[in-house]
Amino acid sequence: MALPSVIGALPASDAGTSAVDLRRAVLDSADVPFTGYAQSAGGLDLPVGDQFTPVADLFSDRTTMRAWYRGPADWRVDVVSATGETGVHADAGGTWTWTWEDAVATRTDPSPLALPTAPDLLPSTLGRRLLSEATDGELSRVGADRIAGRDALGIRVVPADDASSVARVDVWVDGASGVPLRVQVFGEDDAEAALDTSFLELDLVAPAADVTAFDVPPGAQVREGQDAQLLQAADRASRRDRLALPAALSGLDRRTIEGAPRAVGVYGRGVTLLAVSPLPRRAVSELRQALRSAPGAVVDELGVRISAGPLGLMLLDGPQGPVLLTGTVDLDALAAAATQLVGADR
Repeated sequence: MALPSVIGALPASDAGTSAVDLRRAVLDSADVPFTGYAQSAGGLDLPVGDQFTPVADLFSDRTTMRAWYRGPADWRVDVVSATGETGVHADAGGTWTWTWEDAVATRTDPSPLALPTAPDLLPSTLGRRLLSEATDGELSRVGADRIAGRDALGIRVVPADDASSVARVDVWVDGASGVPLRVQVFGEDDAEAALDTSFLELDLVAPAADVTAFDVPPGAQVREGQDAQLLQAADRASRRDRLALPAALSGLDRRTIEGAPRAVGVYGRGVTLLAVSPLPRRAVSELRQALRSAPGAVVDELGVRISAGPLGLMLLDGPQGPVLLTGTVDLDALAAAATQLVGADR
């Protein structure tokens, strides 16, 4: 009976794997199948109003997930709560989200821009994404640990961009498979991780195909995913307000995103990202009030901006209409970006 606890308490075995080689192993692990049980914990208090409450909850609460992963386009993640489970099933054409309590099936097609959901916080998914664009000079090794009963090798990312509000990201990687087991994101002044997601159990076995597959149950209500609705609203706002986006903001280069509305911009790379989007005027009253009421809010002629751990949010009162800026950048970078946007719109 004591054997599992004894095994879990064994000291971690480190290896001489370099940070660059370990990152390569992580990126090569996308095809490694597994079943697992994970938890993420966030400490960010995001005052974003009712529209984005599900996103805010991801980064402020504890999220418990069961995962079955057959490949990048064939997986299932069940979010477990006190009231039930919500299952997300991925296939080659997108995802189905099944809310059992309400008998609602939501179909979300692939989108060039998407709001974060619980599956994005799995250590395997988040670790690969955060390491995918890090330069060799931003990487270092940080020892080893025991996670989910496995030897985990540590790799650290320290962003080189001056605008970044992230001090470091620590990713703990299964030495045998390259699958990230734990991800911790630290803000500039954070003693504790602003986001900490970890596998508690992990088996490197492929789940059966019928476990990840999804068929809409008879009588279920079918809805369209929110990502498509948000893109349509941003596209309408951009057509009306003609927001001009420069090639760089706050020293971060604009990314090319196929299919995104022309006035929705994403800047930066890897850990340091800044997203810019026009908002419908009728939709900003609640958001503006929530941001103004947040502790440490800065209100000036540009609008209102706040910092929640390593995440910055700003509502810009631009000459062509309201604009939302959000990302892992500091308040000075938000103000500099807003000043650029106001100048470009005149």
